[in-house]
Amino acid sequence: MGGNERASELSANECMILTALGKLGGSEYLGAVAEAGGLNEAAATQAAFLLAQKGLIKVEEEKETFYGLTEEGRRYVAEGLPERRLLRLLLKQKNVSLEEVGAALGKRAKIAIGWLVRKGWGVVSDAGGGSGKTLVPIVESEPLKGDDERVLKALSEFGAVRSEELVKRLKMPLDELDNVVKVLRRRNLVEVSEVRRRRLLLTEKGKQLLESGVTVEEEVTRLTPELLMTGAWRGRKFRSYDVSVPAARIYVAKIHPYQRILERIRRIFVEMGFVEIKGDVVQPAFWNFDALFVPQDHPAREMQDTFYLPFEEEAAPASLELIKKVKEIHESGGGISTGWGGVWSEEVAGRCVLRTHTTAVTIRYLAEHPEPPVKVFCIDRVYRRETPDATHIPEFDQLEGIVLDEGVSFKNLLGCLSTFYRKMGFESVRFRPGYFPYTEPSVESEVYVEGLGWVELGGAGIFREEVTKPLGIKHPVLAWGLGVGRLAMLVLGLKDIRKLYQPDIRWLREFPASKC
Repeated sequence: MGGNERASELSANECMILTALGKLGGSEYLGAVAEAGGLNEAAATQAAFLLAQKGLIKVEEEKETFYGLTEEGRRYVAEGLPERRLLRLLLKQKNVSLEEVGAALGKRAKIAIGWLVRKGWGVVSDAGGGSGKTLVPIVESEPLKGDDERVLKALSEFGAVRSEELVKRLKMPLDELDNVVKVLRRRNLVEVSEVRRRRLLLTEKGKQLLESGVTVEEEVTRLTPELLMTGAWRGRKFRSYDVSVPAARIYVAKIHPYQRILERIRRIFVEMGFVEIKGDVVQPAFWNFDALFVPQDHPAREMQDTFYLPFEEEAAPASLELIKKVKEIHESGGGISTGWGGVWSEEVAGRCVLRTHTTAVTIRYLAEHPEPPVKVFCIDRVYRRETPDATHIPEFDQLEGIVLDEGVSFKNLLGCLSTFYRKMGFESVRFRPGYFPYTEPSVESEVYVEGLGWVELGGAGIFREEVTKPLGIKHPVLAWGLGVGRLAMLVLGLKDIRKLYQPDIRWLREFPASKC
């Protein structure tokens, strides 16, 4: 294939870049080549990479480091380094108390003292006797400006400058300059930025093609109705397309997989006749624990399990009558059981916590709606002091469900949960006995997952009479709760719950929406 025939296969932009690069000596930065070729940088970049694929040029990435002053650095250049200002004060007075340093330099006093001592310009002395510690100079005159001050002055004169340029101006080896800059960066006086530039290099193949002759012809990139109707397409050069080259992948907008699961859960419960409710993130311990018959010395209430807030409920967390009934239930059982004994503390019940479960929301709702039928659910964020790992995080979503009605039974509870799990795609569901302070009987739900076996997802049961009687509820209450994150891990096939919350754009783009 001859040289001219190969040149005819190039687009107009490729010909412009190739010609411009040849005129510039065969080696130049992309920006300069784009300007010489009369193209914007985006078009020039595209043409350059196409030429590189054809072996006509090389594209090399170069990194340049620029140094510049921070706002604090500019202030220090104008006022002088704090340690130098302090030294001038010492040379003038010979002996300065730490209080005087504070008065003279304000919030920069500690910085000035530290660097003064580090640079060997002065020392802290106890020679003042009863007057306290003082600073005394150990140099007789003000030293010449050090490398740090020279760098700051140069940057104030030249602005942001390349490291190589600064080396030339200061006549300082690059490794020494790097060490000085590291110190100045720690002092927040200098900022460093990196700029990546592309250099284009003409290859032998490209030189041969230029020597054989490259002409720029206007191309038609799209065959329009106007070209066809007027016949203007005749004799025109059309841009060639390589149909074997993979097209750019298009990522369509879609809802986050975890959000899709939350919406799917909501839809299932609404279809089953439930109503969604919401509640406050901050709850008094009364609703989070006490109203649920959780003893006040229960381990779950300890600081290592619960996020307590540094204030108490300003008003009573419930009516005085309800507080009295809950107190009686805890201390003596209220005629139902023996209770937990001891003395129930209203002060402990008034402490505010970040809710540890959404049951705090549903029990509060039941207190306001004690008459059947009640059929509600809540999906919301809860908080526990957990060490993050593959299956635990301190902030997660929980699903809570409540059914209050005449004649409902434990069998209805299991049927409701089985229906939900099967709608979520789990064919095999089983229950085993469990224990919770506020339900009896209690069960734990398990689903079977291929490759993992039986996986526990949540707890359920019928509220104990110690929970419902103070609220004035006279009929059974079915209740359950489960961590949505663990459920989502199984549905999405994840091994780490933290993946649900990490901003991994590649995973979000490639994850099929059909799996949600």
